[in-house]
Amino acid sequence: MVIPVYDKNPVHRTPVVTYALIGLCGLLFLISPSSGLNYMYGMGHDQVCAQATYFARWGVVPTQLWHGHIPLAQVPMPTGCPPLGSFATSPFVSVLTALFVHGGWFHLLGNMLFLWVFGDNVENRMGRFRFLLFYIASGYVATYGYALGHTSSTQTLVGASGAISGVLGAYLYLYPKARVTSVFPFLFFLPLRFPAWMVLIFWFVLQWLAGEVQQTGPGVAYLAHITGFVCGFLCAWVCYRATPKLEPAARASQGDLQP
Repeated sequence: MVIPVYDKNPVHRTPVVTYALIGLCGLLFLISPSSGLNYMYGMGHDQVCAQATYFARWGVVPTQLWHGHIPLAQVPMPTGCPPLGSFATSPFVSVLTALFVHGGWFHLLGNMLFLWVFGDNVENRMGRFRFLLFYIASGYVATYGYALGHTSSTQTLVGASGAISGVLGAYLYLYPKARVTSVFPFLFFLPLRFPAWMVLIFWFVLQWLAGEVQQTGPGVAYLAHITGFVCGFLCAWVCYRATPKLEPAARASQGDLQP
């Protein structure tokens, strides 16, 4: 409903971690059955079954985060697909692997676009190593937050959106006045430029409303988006509340670099 495409907020060193995360997510998607490009998984219904198995292997099952392992037979599979084979998974580690698995092209491209627009500045402010830790921690908090609200869910959860939502929350606190060019499908994709606080709060409200509509069942994990966003905002507030906020022009002159 709101698609950011560019922010007028320059950085002064290459956002290596942001680029690496985008590249890794893209590479893993291309070799997965979700891309439709890896013919080792077959085509048609065989591909659908392979994708469901792939999600069960590398995604996270919310109920396992609170109740431990469940029989694989309880993980839903598409009609006509064979039951899941036997493989060992660690619920805690699966949260990390799920951050690099995406369900389709739109899922991947949407997530990577948000990370591309907002990740570089947050990385620039935090520093590369701290940004990587923050990104992963946001993903864990978002996933566990979703699992807390869906303790009995056996539907596999995949995608980087929880971690990226944390990046959006941090961006809102660190750069609320940065100008973000966005397109709005309901306005015929007309590009408009707004302050970051307006774009991101509007995005957050949409996630909240959509989450209220979609209470249960498979689909977009709106609760993970909400939890990750709040986590990112609070983390930035705790770590940078004593740091004065600089306007883009001032940052350009002072470098806005953190070790």
